[in-house]
Amino acid sequence: MAEHRRSQPARLLVLGAGAAQLGLLEAAAARDLTVIAVDGDPSAPGFTLATERALISSEDEQAVERLARARSVDGLISPGADWPVGIAARVAEHLGVPHPIDGATAVLATTKTRQRERFAAAGLLQPQTFSTTDPAIPFPCVVKAPDRQGQRGLTLVHERSELAAAVEAATAESRGGGALVEELIDGPELTVNALSVDGVFTPLTVTDRLLAEAPAFGVALAHAWPSTYETGPVIEAARAAVEALGIASGPSYTQLRLGSDGRAYVVEVAARLGGGHDAELCRAALGVDLNDLAISFALGDPCGDVVHGEPAGGACVLFLVAPEGVLRATEGVAEAGAMDGVEWVRIYRQPGWEFGPLRRGADRAGAILATGRDRDDALTLARRAAQTVRFLVDATPA
Repeated sequence: MAEHRRSQPARLLVLGAGAAQLGLLEAAAARDLTVIAVDGDPSAPGFTLATERALISSEDEQAVERLARARSVDGLISPGADWPVGIAARVAEHLGVPHPIDGATAVLATTKTRQRERFAAAGLLQPQTFSTTDPAIPFPCVVKAPDRQGQRGLTLVHERSELAAAVEAATAESRGGGALVEELIDGPELTVNALSVDGVFTPLTVTDRLLAEAPAFGVALAHAWPSTYETGPVIEAARAAVEALGIASGPSYTQLRLGSDGRAYVVEVAARLGGGHDAELCRAALGVDLNDLAISFALGDPCGDVVHGEPAGGACVLFLVAPEGVLRATEGVAEAGAMDGVEWVRIYRQPGWEFGPLRRGADRAGAILATGRDRDDALTLARRAAQTVRFLVDATPA
């Protein structure tokens, strides 16, 4: 690998400028950096935080590499999005710039089937997988695209008559084709956000993913800290999963479910910051700035010891949803942001955006980060602030 001479100020290429990248782009803007943001959406909210913007898809590897070479970047990072993690790692290798993981590790971190193989070899507890034609498939089960992030191509299948359509949907979303069929672990979902430095895994926040009542919006997704479950086994399962994939440096985001027997099943690992403002929640909860640390890893800067500040009593991120229709205006944001316990309110969409039916995280309109005396107090304060925010929409013509 050729030695890379670092520019001054350093040039950081951020793959994505959407809601999941806002926290990192804010942290990057606070440093002496030239921040180049890549996104195919000209209305991506993170563009306003970047020094330069490039209207190309963060998943277009050839275009990303051409841009990285042309701008002689000193580091690349993909916060909050899985597939570009591999692109960032491979392009960094080609350019001879630092990156916390190599291309081979990135393949494992972005392909669920490869993860399943590694977890099995390491003896980790995980959902059982089946071929799409296996007569022993239990119902309900989960069908997903093996190389897609989050909920894209994912279907909860209740009976065999629904299986074919679910497999077709997952295959259509998959980059490489095919579908992954897994048993449903019908239990609480937890997330472990951690940092690895020279092979040493440091757990930070363990959050519960839950549905919270938000009167203005109905039921909304929330990430809440601290978890109400015993976290020791969950952390150890996440540690083993991260190590099984060979992630020795940088942030990791591990999703797990608790079975009826209380054991932790590893669902998947991502070698990146979580896309649900997990890093910002970590800073509010523990005083650890994961966004800033991730930038240091991307640029090859020393990170030192991970030092906690004074922990909050509780913290949560509550996502906001809007009615279906074309957004005309958003009201009450300043009032919500000024309320007790509210760290910030982020609105993702500008007037003219058309909201469709909420699809497992698609069309989120914004989010609220709140802290409180404890986790329930933080959730109460976030819900109170959510009642103040109003999305005014015009119905979409039939």
